[in-house]
Amino acid sequence: QNYLDNFWPDLKAAHELFDSILQARRERESESQENKGKEYPEHLPVEVLEAGIKSGRYIKGTLNVNKHRAQLEAFVRLEGFGSKETG
Repeated sequence: QNYLDNFWPDLKAAHELFDSILQARRERESESQENKGKEYPEHLPVEVLEAGIKSGRYIKGTLNVNKHRAQLEAFVRLEGFGSKETG
């Protein structure tokens, strides 16, 4: 802001761009505070997921994605099963 004010006071487009970036940053920070620091919002509350896992409705596992072919290769390693059993 100081740089623009001191060296480019008449460059309206740069000031508008700076204001836009600043506003986007503030919105992102407020969203982050609302999500308690989580990058992505949860789809279901933790309590619902835990109850679903206990009842057998949901399965808990780890998603493994091939970093070289991420859009084509991935698998889920189910928790509590042997390393050879995947789904």
